[in-house]
Amino acid sequence: MKKTAFRPHERGHPTQLPKEYVDWLTQPITRFLRIEAAAGAVLLFFTITALVLSNSLWAEEFLSLWDTPIGISAGEVEFTRSLREWINDALMTLFFFLVALELKREIVLGELKKPRLAMLSIAGAVGGMLIPALLYLALQSGQPGQNGWGIVMATDTAFVIACLILLGPRIPKSLRIFMLSLAIIDDIGAIVVVAVGYGEDIHFPYIGLSVIGFVVVKIMGMLGIRSIVVYLLIGALIWLTVDASGVHPTVTGVILGLMTPTERWVSEARLLTIMECVVPSPSQRGVFSIDRKVLKTAEAAAREGLSPVERLEMLLHPWIGFVVMPLFAFANAGVPFSFSEMSGSLYVAVVVGLVIGKPVGIILFSGLAICTGVAIRPPDLRWPYILAGGMLAGIGFTMSLFIAHLALSPALVNAAKLGILSASVFSALMGIALLSWLLKRDAQNNQGEA
Repeated sequence: MKKTAFRPHERGHPTQLPKEYVDWLTQPITRFLRIEAAAGAVLLFFTITALVLSNSLWAEEFLSLWDTPIGISAGEVEFTRSLREWINDALMTLFFFLVALELKREIVLGELKKPRLAMLSIAGAVGGMLIPALLYLALQSGQPGQNGWGIVMATDTAFVIACLILLGPRIPKSLRIFMLSLAIIDDIGAIVVVAVGYGEDIHFPYIGLSVIGFVVVKIMGMLGIRSIVVYLLIGALIWLTVDASGVHPTVTGVILGLMTPTERWVSEARLLTIMECVVPSPSQRGVFSIDRKVLKTAEAAAREGLSPVERLEMLLHPWIGFVVMPLFAFANAGVPFSFSEMSGSLYVAVVVGLVIGKPVGIILFSGLAICTGVAIRPPDLRWPYILAGGMLAGIGFTMSLFIAHLALSPALVNAAKLGILSASVFSALMGIALLSWLLKRDAQNNQGEA
């Protein structure tokens, strides 16, 4: 029997894409990126690195690096920001865009499309924002840090989900859904706070230009324009007008994310029909050749078989989780430790708001929503689990650091950062400890019944 010559590009099973030597490197990385908890691990690594460097011999150089001005200056026209501001204003717009995509997907395609179930997460998120803010204001009223009430309103999605995944599949699925939905709504609420509470003087002509830009995006979608590059260019122009208007430019990401369609351009039936043109019938095998135009059509159909929301989520999630968020933490989490600041009223207000205000607000408002019949609670989502989830929600971190830089003067930012870091660590440890105890108790009860 004649042996077929081995060809490197034909390695692997014939029903799969060809294998190359580089796949031995890229495939493990791809699998790694698919693990959502890994984003929290990377974020934690860069946070710890920033803390170590900011308390080392290189502290001055490390901290001053982020104040390096970058931009364009030509005569009277100057458009510059510090490196930290470019990260916080421009790159974080992509983070908020992804958050808005996740929210829209949950509302249209996910669990939030069930109104009364969605109201449980919404009520918990509202309570988890309102009560911490009130506690913070009660402790900071009339003091220099009172403008930082938004710091204690947010929940860090990556760290919360990472904590849940650490405990494995024993965690009730309803708790995962509740916490993911709550964290997303929490982030949207924090973004609204940023836009309304921490914007600058409003310039309405630029507001008008940005509205025109959003209308153009809508018209482009109606006309069937599908190029991501074109939308990226228009989005960048809108970002510039929103920035010039006095509203915080990251709001651009939220609005564009909520405008992204959830409908597929190519239906499942049409996709299958197109793919049948690529796969030869038994009678054609051996003499069948594929036209390049057919392959191009199949490629576009496979791509457009997913909705724009789903495609953009898949595209952006690794970049946000493993580039944008770690870079944000590296630029913002560095803070010199100071025991005098850790005993100050601002530090105490941040810790109390996140550690106590979050679980109390979530439990209180969730209970009110259920008692009034506005919301329903899944049978396996018992109150102790909601309490543990509320404790984990005290991990503010990303959005809390973001708002701290917007709301407070440079002299107060370090105290707020120390409060955020302390509260996040304590909330994570307490939440994980309570969940571990609950899971162990449930396992023992199940063994006893058996």
